[in-house]
Amino acid sequence: MTVSSNYARPFRALVAGGGTGDACIMLAQQIVDRRCPGEVVYMDLSTASRQVCEARAKARGLRNIRFITGSILDLPTMPIGQFDYIDCTGVLHHMPEPVVGMRALASVLQPEGGLGVMLYGEYGRSGVYPLQEMLRTLAPPSMALEDRLAMAKRLIRFLPTTNLFRRNPYLNDHVTGGDAGLYDLLLHSCDRAFTVPDIGEMASESDLRVVAFLEPVRYEPATYMSDPIIARQASSLPLIERAAFAERLAGNLRTHVFYATRAGFDTVARPEDTSAIPVLREVDAQKLAAGMQPGAPLIANLDGFPWRAQLPPLSPRIIGQIDGRKTMAEIYTSLGAQGGLPQWEDFYTQFEDLYLKLNGVNHLLLRFRT
Repeated sequence: MTVSSNYARPFRALVAGGGTGDACIMLAQQIVDRRCPGEVVYMDLSTASRQVCEARAKARGLRNIRFITGSILDLPTMPIGQFDYIDCTGVLHHMPEPVVGMRALASVLQPEGGLGVMLYGEYGRSGVYPLQEMLRTLAPPSMALEDRLAMAKRLIRFLPTTNLFRRNPYLNDHVTGGDAGLYDLLLHSCDRAFTVPDIGEMASESDLRVVAFLEPVRYEPATYMSDPIIARQASSLPLIERAAFAERLAGNLRTHVFYATRAGFDTVARPEDTSAIPVLREVDAQKLAAGMQPGAPLIANLDGFPWRAQLPPLSPRIIGQIDGRKTMAEIYTSLGAQGGLPQWEDFYTQFEDLYLKLNGVNHLLLRFRT
């Protein structure tokens, strides 16, 4: 998913449920780096989390953040204005009525704006909710927090081998996140998970439309289905139905990250625009290009599922030209200067193939000059 915005005018972003500030600081720094006259509005109920984010902003010298302590549910009545982009990660699934929270967010979204959301996934969290129910009996909220955490650890340690939680090897928040991760996973007072159809319905009820899921390859049936007839039939479905089919096939999606816009403003950037600028994410272009062997596939581990994709022959040369500044047209011209370059149509076909595969695992994005 690529969002193009006119950074010549003030760009406004809302981080709804800002926590200790990861998303807020990142967005604010990007706005500064682009010399954009914009601001990021941080909102969270926790004053302790806000103080951490404020300290991080001060350390970086960021003055384009406005801090608000409050609830998402109050947005429709707040004199806060509208936003080009809203980020809401890990918040709505802890609300008694998530759709009310989604509507509140939509109420302050610019008509052409975009909303990025992370929610828990139902199938990949198999085993979580039976444990939560047991811990409501063994470690009720009236018990001291340290005792609740100790009981949760004890229950996990003595689970039988048949237990769904024990049989789910991808539930590791309680290990990687320490006590905070354990609390959020098993002891949170309000927690629900979503399927892809749930997300589509909630977006529709908020007058929004889901336009992309991350990582895209996880939401394509062909990723998991080797039978060509089934894969072809499932891959021809509309986005939500296709993603729902892939979710049921995979069975391991613990979270859903998606983008939504208002109906009619749901164009996702595509590489056929010669002014598009390819940008590699979390990989070094030269190292990636140098490491590519002829005929060797791209390999990714999708939480236990081994995904392989064959890359087109021009991939090393194209990747070697991606520097985050050259447009599609400029990359083609640069390759032409080296000789041995095919016609534009063949180049574009190979680039699109490369883009779909690297973008599928969130390593290749597109941006536009403004």
